[in-house]
Amino acid sequence: MFTSSRAVIHSKDRSSITKSIIKRESKLETYIIFLKKPEGMMSATREDVDSWYRSFLPTVTTSSSNQQRLVHSYHNVVTGFAAKLTEEEAKAVEMKQNLGFWNHSNYGKGVIIGVLDTGIKASHPSFSDEGMPPPPAKWKGKCEFNATLCNNKLIGARSFYLPGKPPGDNNGHGTHTASTAAGSWVQGASFYGQLNGTAVGIAPSAHLAIYRVCNGFGSCADSDILAGMDTAVEDGVDVLSLSLGGPSIPFYEDSIAIGAFGAIQKGVFVSCAAGNSGPYNRTLSNEAPWILTVGAGIVDRNIRAKVLLGNNASYDGQSFYQPTNFSSTLLPLIYAGANSNDSAFCDPGSLKDVDVRGKVVLCESRGFSGVVDKGQEVKNAGGAAMILMNPESFGNITAAYLHVLPASDVTYADGLNIKAYINSTSSPMATIIFDGTVFGVPYAPQLAYFSSRGPSLASPGILKPDIIGPGVDILAAWPYAVDNNRNTKPATFNMISGTSMATPHLTGIAALLKSSHPDWSPAAIKSAMMTTANLTNLGGTPITDDIFDPVNVFSIGSGHVNPVKADDPGLIYDIQPDDYIPYLCGLGYNDTAIGIIVQRSVTCWNNSSIPEAQLNYPSFSLNLTSSPQTYTRTVTNVGSLNSSYSAEIIAPQGVDVKVTPGLIQFSEGGPKATYSVTFTRTANTNLLFSQGFLNWVSADHVVRSPITVLFA
Repeated sequence: MFTSSRAVIHSKDRSSITKSIIKRESKLETYIIFLKKPEGMMSATREDVDSWYRSFLPTVTTSSSNQQRLVHSYHNVVTGFAAKLTEEEAKAVEMKQNLGFWNHSNYGKGVIIGVLDTGIKASHPSFSDEGMPPPPAKWKGKCEFNATLCNNKLIGARSFYLPGKPPGDNNGHGTHTASTAAGSWVQGASFYGQLNGTAVGIAPSAHLAIYRVCNGFGSCADSDILAGMDTAVEDGVDVLSLSLGGPSIPFYEDSIAIGAFGAIQKGVFVSCAAGNSGPYNRTLSNEAPWILTVGAGIVDRNIRAKVLLGNNASYDGQSFYQPTNFSSTLLPLIYAGANSNDSAFCDPGSLKDVDVRGKVVLCESRGFSGVVDKGQEVKNAGGAAMILMNPESFGNITAAYLHVLPASDVTYADGLNIKAYINSTSSPMATIIFDGTVFGVPYAPQLAYFSSRGPSLASPGILKPDIIGPGVDILAAWPYAVDNNRNTKPATFNMISGTSMATPHLTGIAALLKSSHPDWSPAAIKSAMMTTANLTNLGGTPITDDIFDPVNVFSIGSGHVNPVKADDPGLIYDIQPDDYIPYLCGLGYNDTAIGIIVQRSVTCWNNSSIPEAQLNYPSFSLNLTSSPQTYTRTVTNVGSLNSSYSAEIIAPQGVDVKVTPGLIQFSEGGPKATYSVTFTRTANTNLLFSQGFLNWVSADHVVRSPITVLFA
């Protein structure tokens, strides 16, 4: 995420899958997967198509075993492949593709995404317009690049940071976020020889409009941000993406909140970053309820470098340096700081008096030098390999670096275990096994340690963040080469992390939903994503934080986004722009302050104020005293015409929750229903807060609303 004078940047179509039981091996059967090639891949090479095929293979295997699972690649009579899969893996492949939603939403075709950021590298292949139609007739924007750089994908580009100058990107942040939201198909993408495959944005058929509002160092002026939002709405965008923000302030002083309210009044959805100030509470940016506030989680992929010890213990680390000739034979293992704290960090010159020749060296990642410099010191001293132990504050997060020797970045906890092993034997041994790109990390998605947390300071009665999405080690377009292929590869990519990276994922999903449901309001789109979000990881257990502690709703909001379920949420909580006025009155803002936000005269006396928790939001957040509190919600049926939903209550500890009525039925009589929820404190508790859920359950849907209760 970035900051301004106040704001900062918070830094293909499947047709069918059939089974042909040709051969049975270890419960594996050969499945034939038929695919329809996306428009952007019509001219792809055979190698690129094969890479695309491999991207559908099960996420529990390494790159090498993926290759072994692939039985046949088809290129002429059909598009598709045959692979050895278990029945469960075949189902996972079908779920992984998520192409039913892609197909139903037509890949975001006809939707215009406006991105406010550091500009864009317009010539990057991720912004090719191959197969793209012209922009919708409503488009009124313009291109401040040379006319040949804008096209049917990149339909507009303007600069407010340097008015009149081309909005080129010398930072990379804007190029990365834009391609994540709506990048075109780029075959042969990779990073340091890993992550090989086809790069594509969430809504690849959506159009992009770029508004440069930040300089190359991540500073963004409020005046430029507001100008960018104002122009984007006038130009005709459907969705706005802002991976930037600042500290919590009242909404009437917050340019992003003010601009976003004006946008939703025109039907424009706004997605913003929650901020990178975690793991601390009350650190959120962009808290207004008319904004989708996005936190970050990890993805299910590692660049694996496994540490194997002489006692057969193993620890999964990461490294972009993946040597093919490093022996799996165990080598002597030494802790660099065994004799002196000065050498523990492997800073330059610190190992000159330490015997590390031919050994695996355990180093700590603090000190005054960078990660790669530490590896260089080990290499200069004759070390064979390095294990880099993260600081405790990094939690479970490991990172892949382009080391200068065989190395593995491991967690603090794993580093302590390796230290204990070294101290337990007179001849500790270790080696590193390099597995390359590995998918299927079972504890993903997991909350990123840096993702900002609630409660909201500006409006405690609204639960924030709203949702989390992929935001750690995200591969996307970059304006200049950063890896070893700088001289041979025309398309350059980089892998970075932040709520900045999570935000365009949600932006792209909003664009798909807008294409799939053009009559949905911004609040309806937001509700659909929130009430269908996942609370469990790939292993089927509750989502945790970076140290494997259970997360709370102040960390993940409604959960991790599930795009397929969001397309068919069953019920939505809709809010019209004027519905926010009684809410703003209830915040205690005076008429002048509210007028600044809504851009017209308001008299709170004429607009009966409501408490924050009464807003028709898809979640509940309240400060509960000894007196019961009752709030109402209205849901709109967007599922089957004749359906019924029953209330399922998972009550917060120390709270009784009563829902009236407990059964909602929809028929031809109307698509809306109103219910009330009464919260009563049942016992004194030492808890600062507790959480629960209200689920409306039908035969086909679970519509989930998180509940958080602060105890006064």
